[in-house]
Amino acid sequence: MVPESSDRSALGVLPPDCAPQLLKLYDHWQSLRPAPDLLPGRQHFDPAAVPRLLPWIFLLDAMRDPWRFKYRIFGTEMVRAAGLDLTGHFLGEPHPDFQSLPHLRQYVTAAEEKVIAYHAGAPVVYKDRNFLHLERLVLPLARDGKTVDMLLGIMSFKLRWPSVGSRAV
Repeated sequence: MVPESSDRSALGVLPPDCAPQLLKLYDHWQSLRPAPDLLPGRQHFDPAAVPRLLPWIFLLDAMRDPWRFKYRIFGTEMVRAAGLDLTGHFLGEPHPDFQSLPHLRQYVTAAEEKVIAYHAGAPVVYKDRNFLHLERLVLPLARDGKTVDMLLGIMSFKLRWPSVGSRAV
């Protein structure tokens, strides 16, 4: 696991010491590729194939000109961490400053360049929530194997302090 004091981002690379659920989703995504030079599409991704990862998964529709991303799925642990369910909302919608953050650029680059996007560090958007550190992986999906139309993602959170009845994430 990445040390909580680090803050790093990468495009096209997933660090081997990242959270186990990120590695599991990445390996699953790789196994879905119809050919080495093609991306998997939503039609290849069956959520039932990764049931233990679903609480941390998000799925975004990718729209162009300008780039906008709308949550189609926002996992239950994501809801718990964020304090609200963003299903059906656009990325950054509840946070007006989001458009100026470097995180948006990662989503756009993942879609434009058809690469994975990884980030680890302190939360920027939900600074007041009960987590100290997060890791995020964003994976491009393309129905035709080439034109990204969705992003599949997963997050891992390290809690600042456990609350009564909380589960490890």
